[in-house]
Amino acid sequence: AGAGPALRSYPHSAVLDGAGAYRLRWGRRGSALALRLEVRTRGYVGFGLSASGGMASADIVVGGVEGGQPYLQDYFTDENRVLQKDPQQDYHLEYAMENSTHTVLAFSRELHTCDTNDKSITESTVRVIWAYHHKDMGEAGQNYHGSNRGTKSLRLLNPEREEVSSASLPYFDLTNKDVPVPDKDTTYWCQMFKIPVQHEKHHVTKVEPLIQKGHENLVHHILLYQCSSSLNDSVLDYGHECYHPNMPDSFLTCETVIFAWAIGGEGFIYPPHVGLSIGTAADPLFVLMEVHYDNPSYTEGLIDNSGLRLIYTPVLRKYDAGVIEAGLWVSLFHNIPPGMPEFVSEGHCTLECLEEALGAERPAGIQVFAVLLHAHLAGRAIRMRHFRNGEEQKLLAYDDEFDFNFQEFQYLKEERTILPGDNLVTECHYSTVDRIRMTWGGLSTRNEMCLSYLLYYPRINLTRCASIPDIMEQLQFIGVKEIYRPVRTWPFIIKSPKQYKNLSFMDAMNKFKWSRSEGLSYNQLVLKLPVNVRCSKTDNAEWSIQGMTALPPEIERPYKTEPVICSSSSCLSCSLFLTLLCIVYVTASAIGNTGPFV
Repeated sequence: AGAGPALRSYPHSAVLDGAGAYRLRWGRRGSALALRLEVRTRGYVGFGLSASGGMASADIVVGGVEGGQPYLQDYFTDENRVLQKDPQQDYHLEYAMENSTHTVLAFSRELHTCDTNDKSITESTVRVIWAYHHKDMGEAGQNYHGSNRGTKSLRLLNPEREEVSSASLPYFDLTNKDVPVPDKDTTYWCQMFKIPVQHEKHHVTKVEPLIQKGHENLVHHILLYQCSSSLNDSVLDYGHECYHPNMPDSFLTCETVIFAWAIGGEGFIYPPHVGLSIGTAADPLFVLMEVHYDNPSYTEGLIDNSGLRLIYTPVLRKYDAGVIEAGLWVSLFHNIPPGMPEFVSEGHCTLECLEEALGAERPAGIQVFAVLLHAHLAGRAIRMRHFRNGEEQKLLAYDDEFDFNFQEFQYLKEERTILPGDNLVTECHYSTVDRIRMTWGGLSTRNEMCLSYLLYYPRINLTRCASIPDIMEQLQFIGVKEIYRPVRTWPFIIKSPKQYKNLSFMDAMNKFKWSRSEGLSYNQLVLKLPVNVRCSKTDNAEWSIQGMTALPPEIERPYKTEPVICSSSSCLSCSLFLTLLCIVYVTASAIGNTGPFV
């Protein structure tokens, strides 16, 4: 009968469940997305796209093979999670097979279908939902899938990576040693490491996750930070919970992310002409690895040894990679009122900072090839906007479906040049509808951040290009007239008016009676305030523009997204793959106990 589209048609793959029973393969095909499901069941298979990661208001397709006949049906759910057949069928079956253990379905769908019941597929994070059952749909109507269901965040339109074979290259591992994972929902564990390659320049070409077997759902994400080079080996003795009052001071020197991995993610491969330099005085020597453990069942007695593998080569590449942290400097001056369905914060990598740093180090500009967008639990969407001579360029990166639990570097489709005098604006959208107190900029996941990490080449001496809004004008909004000077306490204390006297500015902001209209007015004010420029070199050195006041650029708000060209189902009737539909039905008696598809 045939094997359907070749596996090379699906360059990306992910196992969606912890048991390895549900594998998704996918690849872009022009204006459509081709998908292949390989599931350990002889019943129905469900797959969907959801804004929340749940069943409500989801775009769903259900299929299988029953009695030798394939079926595939396009559904949607309303806000009450009621499953309904979509009158416009936009998922198109290309191949179906069932054997004694597995069902395989291959199908495609246009990225933008003109169907209000479908979710458009963009470069943003997509919350994929999945389910399967041991019976087919027709045997007993809509069989409930029970515990055979879940959700996973992915980027379905991530560009393909050009990988160079690393089988024979040396590597070193940064792994935790017998970390006792507490019996609580969330733990962040930090451990300091020293890079072992110190005497000769090498390039790291790839970073891979090393997740302890059986802990695939426990280890939620791993971040690797570059720390101050002035530390000594005494910091290597032990790990500690991150963001804890008693954590070592040395952890506070580790601010620049050089690698990020999230659950389900793959390793990071540097472009063939770029590598992360190690082994010289200018390179990372001490690094901090932060591991997020997710233990919602409060399991006791877990011991973890997960970490990262850095693969490197003595064959030097043309360029050293660098990382710039852009956005809002993390501080209490960044704050978000409670009860807001949407609040926008902006962090500015100002033209003044880029003019000075790039003008001195790289007048021809730098090339950005990947971006990590970062916020915390209130984050809903992040965009990295790019301006040159007052004109807005195409977005550098964006994620309109931001998921705190899925953060990794996005490869840019094309490298982007950043020139002296450009402006970069990190625009973060938050929701605080479930909060009754102010949300403050800070390190905890209940605090917030608004950052972009730019991977670029060639490396220059610029590690942070950020901004802080003026706090006094923010406080004037709630009626603060005077603070005690000189400032001797942090957070500082208010002197007048009477209702805030002797309160810290945090307490005063919380005392203010925030309504949504007040929050909106406050948001409009904050976005227009002068900003304090942060323009940092390595090891806490600063460019001369550091600390200066600058005005944010005149920009259009909100950002106008590019119009989407959609294709209705009728446009696809002539698709070549629809004429190549191959059905293979193999009975268990004929195949025997065939192993799973890999």
